[in-house]
Amino acid sequence: MSGLSGLAIPYMTLAAILFCIGLYGALSKKNALIVLLSIELMLNAVNLNLIAFSKFGIQPNLTGQVFSLFSISVAAAEVAVGIAILITYYRNRGTTDVNEMNSLKR
Repeated sequence: MSGLSGLAIPYMTLAAILFCIGLYGALSKKNALIVLLSIELMLNAVNLNLIAFSKFGIQPNLTGQVFSLFSISVAAAEVAVGIAILITYYRNRGTTDVNEMNSLKR
């Protein structure tokens, strides 16, 4: 890790733990709402890494923070669309189970 400050290592460790928790939730849970929350957790881990590298990287600048703001705005749009689709699906089918979401297979 040449050039990377030792102060960034706790942030990167926390981001790795958050990403692993989010990945576990996205791959193992059956509830679509939990899957969406897990994806948000993974995106927040990526944002934490972007900010840590922007602050403690080889050349500290605001680039990582700007990318993080773009990522947060994309995540907000993703949540709005995802929840709208999930609510509509629940009204039509009565379930949020990911295994039963196969209506496009016909």
